[in-house]
Amino acid sequence: MHRTARRASGGAALLLAATLVLTACGPQSQGGGDDETTGTSTETDDGGSADLSIVPSVQIDIDGAEVEATAAGNPADPAGDGSAECAEGTSIAMAGALTGPNAALGLNILYGAKVAVDAFNAANPGCQVTIKEFDTEGDPQKATQVAPQIVGDTSVLGLLGPAFSGETAATGDVFNQAGLLSLTASATNPDLTANGWTNFFRGLANDAVQGPSVAKYLVNTKEFGSVCVVSDNSDYGIGLAQQITEGLGDAANEDCAAEVKTGDKDFSAAVQIISGADADAVFYAGYYAEAAPFVQQLRDGGVEIPFVSADGTNDPQFVSQAGASSKGAILSCPCGPAPEDFAATYEETNGQAPGVYSVEGYDLATIMLTGIASGVTDRAGLIDYVANYSGEGLARTYEWDDTGELASALIWIYEVQ
Repeated sequence: MHRTARRASGGAALLLAATLVLTACGPQSQGGGDDETTGTSTETDDGGSADLSIVPSVQIDIDGAEVEATAAGNPADPAGDGSAECAEGTSIAMAGALTGPNAALGLNILYGAKVAVDAFNAANPGCQVTIKEFDTEGDPQKATQVAPQIVGDTSVLGLLGPAFSGETAATGDVFNQAGLLSLTASATNPDLTANGWTNFFRGLANDAVQGPSVAKYLVNTKEFGSVCVVSDNSDYGIGLAQQITEGLGDAANEDCAAEVKTGDKDFSAAVQIISGADADAVFYAGYYAEAAPFVQQLRDGGVEIPFVSADGTNDPQFVSQAGASSKGAILSCPCGPAPEDFAATYEETNGQAPGVYSVEGYDLATIMLTGIASGVTDRAGLIDYVANYSGEGLARTYEWDDTGELASALIWIYEVQ
């Protein structure tokens, strides 16, 4: 498919103010056993209490250099002008982990998309779009069972997802062969766009951008001369760890590099290796379900060097589950902070504050909805619309190259404070 023929404007009227919320992608921790959440703080029972949240610190480029953050000037409005018309039963789908240990990441995307769909439906009585939910549990094997259900539902014009890199790799051929748009808000493994899929578009920077950017930031700005890189065994974790290690160069300490497994709760072996190393920081490539007990065990083991991780950990659940041990953690993310008015609408709609990828879920659902409003009636038309789209969102400008990667993407650095 040629991806440069037509440009669709995404600069509709501003629906939600784009003032950045300085209490983060996920300012309020949710859930987490017996934790009690009040305001932007989290009460924990891990041996003390901590009033902590994930706070955006700085935006960086591929060289790890600070880039001034600017609010979106004219983000696309899912409501449009209210004149959209479409067939009864028109729908989009969302696929990702909606249950299981990393469900918060999938739910953040779904809930962000719901804000967009609600705004669209309220303004367009002639076109009521349903968002259909498909729970993969973040498991590639489960995703392969769910994918045929999605492509078999002829009412579905486009897919928001899959959410994780492993499940995206496992199902990409299915969606591509079915000619169904796959627009991911969160799958960051760089290899995904090397498969020749003409239906796949990534709505944020991949780990080939995140890894080098963060590595250079750690070396040049934080001045860490020795970093222990620890990876889980997921496609996401392995790919990110490789990018970070290569980006760190001589600062990657091979003596304390380690690998753990998703689902692990005992990290004593990795803690022992790290405690015996003369390192300046630990970088963990994985998800919050393992990052939380890992950082707790590091602190319990007397390892006090900075804990660094990325978007898989950058969620209020990390703070909720790790408690006081999460304080000072440095968390990168290709995701943008939630604008103030969006955060308020999101919380009113979903009963909780936005988290990592919530803004991307909203932006990408909005792009699909503006495509439907423009008169797109089939799957091929929606792929073509996205391939030629250029417009502002709440998080960034969305415009894709021929491989399905964003033409330009930056990384945010957050800190638990």
